[in-house]
This record gives sequence, structure tokens and C-alpha cells, in this order.
Amino acid sequence: MAISLSVVLLLAIILVVLIRGGSIKTGPAIVAILFGFFLASTGMAPDINRFLNSIAETINSIRF
Repeated sequence: MAISLSVVLLLAIILVVLIRGGSIKTGPAIVAILFGFFLASTGMAPDINRFLNSIAETINSIRF
């Protein structure tokens, strides 16, 4: 759960920066948010969650 919350927070910050910087307008940002919202309610959501968790675990296992 902590991973999901931090990813959502990170994506929200990136979205705000892109909107304020003029890289993305408000309309397309709203469409992207709605797409993510509706994608989360599909059957693909568990697969996407497993994929993101495996990426997070891989990054976490890298030792510098």
C-alpha cells in the first residue's frame, strides 16, 4: 500500500509541474487522469499492479 501511495503522490507532483510549466494543458491532463481512473477499474488493474510492484522490488534490490 505504501508503494501505491508514493507512486500516486509522485505522479500527481509530476502532473502539477507539467501543467504549471505549460508542457501539458489542463484538458489533456484531465483526460489522462480519467483514463487512469477508469483503467484502474478494469481487469487489467491487478496485472498493472503486479508489474509496478516487480519494478519497485527490482529497484529496491539494487545496491549502490
